[in-house]
Amino acid sequence: MIRFLLNDRLVEVEDTASDTTVLDYLRANADTTSAEPAANEKRTGTKEGCCSGDCGACTVVVGEPEGDRLKYNTMNACIALLPSLHGKQLLTVEDLAGSAHPQDNPNNKSELHPVQQALVDHHGSQCGFCTPGIVMSLFALHHEPPENKPDILEALGGNLCRCTGYRPLVDAAESLANGQPDDQFFRHRAETLSRLQAIEHQGSVSGNGAFIPATEDEFARYLVENPDARILAGGTDLGLDVTQQLKKINKLVLVKSIPSLQTIHEEDNELVIGSAVTYRSLKPILSKYFPEFAQMLDRLGSQQIRNQGTLGGNIGNASPIGDTPPVLLALDASLDLRHGDTLRNIPLNRFFLDYKKTELKSGEYIARIRIPTTPHQLKVYKLSKRYGDDISTVLAAINLETSDDGHITRARVALGGMAAIPRRADLCEQILTGSPLNQKTLSQAKAAIRQEFSPMSDVRASSEYRLVAACNLLERYFMELSGQNVRIICHA
Repeated sequence: MIRFLLNDRLVEVEDTASDTTVLDYLRANADTTSAEPAANEKRTGTKEGCCSGDCGACTVVVGEPEGDRLKYNTMNACIALLPSLHGKQLLTVEDLAGSAHPQDNPNNKSELHPVQQALVDHHGSQCGFCTPGIVMSLFALHHEPPENKPDILEALGGNLCRCTGYRPLVDAAESLANGQPDDQFFRHRAETLSRLQAIEHQGSVSGNGAFIPATEDEFARYLVENPDARILAGGTDLGLDVTQQLKKINKLVLVKSIPSLQTIHEEDNELVIGSAVTYRSLKPILSKYFPEFAQMLDRLGSQQIRNQGTLGGNIGNASPIGDTPPVLLALDASLDLRHGDTLRNIPLNRFFLDYKKTELKSGEYIARIRIPTTPHQLKVYKLSKRYGDDISTVLAAINLETSDDGHITRARVALGGMAAIPRRADLCEQILTGSPLNQKTLSQAKAAIRQEFSPMSDVRASSEYRLVAACNLLERYFMELSGQNVRIICHA
């Protein structure tokens, strides 16, 4: 039985299909499954826009235990599946005005929440369709005050509607930046945290096609016995099977409640990352070891996606335009794959076989990702239609080692969007290795890229554009590595 808090009310879901999205649940029957008296029948403040996790109209907030504190994160309700709420607190725009606690509001006076009032005061209220999602993004930001304006832009980057213009929304956020949250959620955070931890301590749960294991051993055994089960981590891609492909998912196993898959540690000059670690949790450690990788994460989806999406999911999805695999290939990452009690490690370069086909065996899963922390000269370049919250057209991750005399001693050139899988440019790497860092070598390497890649043409770019772009990105790397200033020209 799935248990979570809808604001402050305990909800127990038993008969709802496990592939129901959080958005459909909210708009159809959110309060009919409550274990406590309901205040409303349906919650229709949360809207459906794109239904693919892009526009932000469906943004809600989830409160999750993080150590001894309660952390609020935004989430796209349109692609999040209901079991992912287990052990969390779900907040919608209906929860913000007034108070759920009578002692906080004895006269039952309905007042706007500070973030709602800030939007009104700074003329940021819009037609009403996308405003609830913007309110929820500002709510999460209010509970984790921004350090600077880029933090505000990042928090709002997943809410694409700009009916009133961008400035009023930023002004509203800035007006809240210096104040500590003083709302019912902040005042009752210890109580909420205790209730969520009580759900967590109940151990593994199952019901109506979903299994939520408490330990990795339970997960490994279940997957061996049920190899047809779909693994749900962040669900930022799996949810699209439901909303865009209209597929039915009859058997789900969730991994984000498993502590061992959410750890990051250093071991023998390697960074060892659990497959269920989210992009946002990963960024601080990547900033220390691989700043270029960390900067690229800022362009991977939106804040809502980075809050939920996981590194293991991005790899296991095996998309040819996944953003992290080319970077990991350039860093010689490897994977720990587990089947039952058996563990094996393989280089990531051997993991991708063909379009959406991987080295994973039936009942096997990605347990951990290992990245060597040896010295590197990594650069990551992402080309897309929008700067943020967009799919890559081409992503290049290049990592060359050079000797004191200017020769390339080791080459890694990995590309996304250029083939049926994320892959290294083997012929290009062969030409680069042992060659001097000069124009002749660059010309030969660019010719090799054209020889070994035949990218497809689609709505994002033509095949020729991708080839030219990949070659130009390699040239840019050469220029930056040799200390030349690179002038970036943007055409509006």
